[in-house]
Amino acid sequence: MSDARIRKIVIVGGGTAGWMTAACLSRLLGEDYADITLVESDAIGIVGVGEATIPQIRIFNELLGLDEDDFMRRTQGSFKLGIQFIDWGRRGHTYFHPFGPFGVDMLGVSFHAYWLRMMHAGRADPITDFSLQSVAAERGRFMRPIKAGQSPLSNIAYAFHFDAALYAKFLREFSEVRGVTRREGKVVQVHQRGEDGFIEAVELESGERIEGELFIDCSGFRGLLIEQTLKAGYEDWTHWLPCDRAMAVPCEHGTGEFTPYTRSTAREAGWQWRIPLQHRVGNGYVYSSQHISDDEAAATLLANLDGEALADPRPLRFVTGRRRSAWVKNCVALGLASGFLEPLESTSIHLIQSGIARLMAMFPDRSFDPATIARYNRVVKREFEQVRDFIVLHYNVTERDDTAFWDHVRTMDVPDSLQEKYDIFAHTGRVFRENEELFNDTSWFAVMIGQGMKPAAYDPMADVISLDETEKRLAHIRETISNSADYMPTHTNFIGQNCAA
Repeated sequence: MSDARIRKIVIVGGGTAGWMTAACLSRLLGEDYADITLVESDAIGIVGVGEATIPQIRIFNELLGLDEDDFMRRTQGSFKLGIQFIDWGRRGHTYFHPFGPFGVDMLGVSFHAYWLRMMHAGRADPITDFSLQSVAAERGRFMRPIKAGQSPLSNIAYAFHFDAALYAKFLREFSEVRGVTRREGKVVQVHQRGEDGFIEAVELESGERIEGELFIDCSGFRGLLIEQTLKAGYEDWTHWLPCDRAMAVPCEHGTGEFTPYTRSTAREAGWQWRIPLQHRVGNGYVYSSQHISDDEAAATLLANLDGEALADPRPLRFVTGRRRSAWVKNCVALGLASGFLEPLESTSIHLIQSGIARLMAMFPDRSFDPATIARYNRVVKREFEQVRDFIVLHYNVTERDDTAFWDHVRTMDVPDSLQEKYDIFAHTGRVFRENEELFNDTSWFAVMIGQGMKPAAYDPMADVISLDETEKRLAHIRETISNSADYMPTHTNFIGQNCAA
């Protein structure tokens, strides 16, 4: 066993990021590898807006060995098949971004190409008719995949809505059973080694000094370690993503449906989220303070709830962007400490998860190899930029010019990497997934078509099947998906029978 092994790990900050990190480290390293201490203060609130997730969260939960029904009960969770977007491409228009594929590829050619060919011929059914998740979501149905051969029911991609505070509490219990030590208190000073500036300890208000060899910064927007101490720097993306504030409020279910999807509704100066949980509905308005006042945003949010508000709207301020380096010396930033991308596509918790996964894949010893740190920072930078581009797409590809906010985002310049995707899609409707990026071709296709982009042509490879045969095959796929959705129980009944809190 190497003498250079990390033996003391200190996580600064709790919440979702801190306790996800503690849970994963304690699960994978075991109790004998290193002492893990998490420092948090009950006096410091958590943001907790990341209540909607994407399917990758299931990989994380399975890695921990969590029982899914128990997890759902403990977090008041519900299931998610995708995101419904209202009024984004234009007022009065709705589309759905589903998990899972559209249709099936045929003869090595993307299903998207065949559908575009039918669209150009004026013979295409709505693209959402070819997604089991879209059809099931519209009908309020859900089930986990079953062994059903070639049926779409064999491969149902899904994620969760849950109460982020309850998830953190759940993971805290999980972590403490596996040896993680929690220390209550505010960090008032960070001590660095004189010779190289590495962090050697944090000091609490009580005077307690907590020493470590690897520090994980989960302190939120302020970046207590990564920014205030190590001066990592911040790359501001407000010029592409001008929303800089949010109002969040829970409400009663009221007359709203218990939907197996997240809803995102475009508003005058941003957008509103709706996340249905078992015990309440989570809501928030993400907006640009340059285009609407806080009071107006709060009033808009309160006027568009399913039921009675359960609290006063809670304001949040942020600057969209990322730390220039998420790993500096012996400190790795995760969660909001590493950067912020608004939760439009439910990526906040995933970015925590992927940061943890990369840390484990490149886990250091006490030498803290500079080449490994450089690679970690490069990969994290790329992922943040790829997610950024996908979110910018939603704002920029729109016909809306009815407010100053929408006119600005519609006409702004976009990153070169996004413009390249536009140019390729505009010609043949092709989308290419680069370097294992988070969002695949189905996601890009769903949003591009949903926001109103219309390619000039289609992939010529789709001509390998005649138009009549293509129409026949697509009709069969559409019917199979519709029948599969009818087989599924309602979302309400599935939860009632399996994981009601």
